[in-house]
Formats: sequence, structure tokens, C-alpha cells
Amino acid sequence: MLLRNLDLLFEDPSRFFLLVVLVAFALLVGITIHEFSHALVADRLGDPTARRLGRISLNPLAHLDPLGTIMLFLVGFGWGKPVPVNAFNLQNGRRSMALVAAAGPISNLIAVFLFALPLRFNVLGAPDAFVFGTTIAMSGLVYEIVALLVIYNIILAVFNLLPIFPLDGSNILLGVLPNDAARSYARLARYGPVLLILVIMLDYFFGLGILGRIMDPVINFIGSLAIG
Repeated sequence: MLLRNLDLLFEDPSRFFLLVVLVAFALLVGITIHEFSHALVADRLGDPTARRLGRISLNPLAHLDPLGTIMLFLVGFGWGKPVPVNAFNLQNGRRSMALVAAAGPISNLIAVFLFALPLRFNVLGAPDAFVFGTTIAMSGLVYEIVALLVIYNIILAVFNLLPIFPLDGSNILLGVLPNDAARSYARLARYGPVLLILVIMLDYFFGLGILGRIMDPVINFIGSLAIG
């Protein structure tokens, strides 16, 4: 998102750096909710690994992944530090792994609808302009903070639901596919990170908008549902 607003650095530097701070806060909240939920559900389903490593925590420092956080700042989507899960400790194998994977995006979507309540009922007043995923111009600081919390929780949920390894969507898909199909799909795991970075780089350097065409309609739909 910050790359989309670089013009602010020259037009209004103080506004740009304020946006950096607010985006950082929204990221901390969204990633913490996401990774905490993974760890909590894994623990409840029988695997104490995350608990032993201190990942059942609402301390953001326990969950930040450097590269994932940088990507979120620059292009508006990314990831937190993966929560380690030992599938052999889980009660129902890959079905439970799918539940653990789904917990992160679901928790972000729950957060979206909770954070959006003041916007939906116009408690904070009307914005000057508000378009999900683009330049933001709000009529008040509190409104802007809440709006960014909504935006980044939507982005985290939608991006992580993509069925590309190592994103949550891949483990969700592994959990629902038949055994033979799941084994075939799992063989693609080694290529997932390379594919993901390649698509991101192609989008950034050549403006192909591959992920945007996939994600933006979903992001806007969820945003419209949340805001009303």
C-alpha cells in the first residue's frame, strides 16, 4: 500500500509518515490476531509446540516475520512468522491441520466485522474518501486507524487463503482433498514459495496485476459487507 501512496512523500511528507505509522500499527494488530489464532487452535487440537515456543501470545514481537512484514508495507499483502505445528500430535491429522490453517484467516475476518462496526453505524463520522486498497483520505485520525485495521485484516485473510504453499490456503486444501489428490498436491510444496515470490515480483516490476485481479474483487466484496 505504501508504494501506491509514494506521491504523498513529495506532496505532504508529514501525511506520508503518519500513514507509515498507522499502517505499521494495523499490521501489528492483524498479524498478531492471525498467528495467535493459529497457535491457539493447534494447542486446543492437541499440539503443544506453539505453547512451548511462546506463540500463544498477543505480543506482536512473537509473530512478526521480517520478509512478510516488508511485503505488507510495500505492496499491501504478506505474512507472519509461521506457527510450528506437529501434525502427529493433532487429533485428526491433516483435517486438524486444515482447521489450524483456517483459524488465521477466519480470525482476521471476525476482526474485520468487529472493527467495522463504528464505520458501519457512522459512529466516527463520514470519510472524505474511502476506497479499499487505494489512496486513503479520511476526515479524522480515529477513522483512519479503524479503516486501516479493517483493510489490513481483509488483506491478510484473503491473501493467506490463496492455495499456494506456504500460505494457509494450501493447508486448508490439503485437508479437504481426497488422499491421492492431497499427496499429489503436497508434491508442489517445494515450488510454492518460489512461485509466490515470482508472481509478486512480476506484478511489481511489470505491473501485471495478477494477484490484484484475484484478490481485489474479494477484498472489495468483504469490505462492502463489513461497512454496509
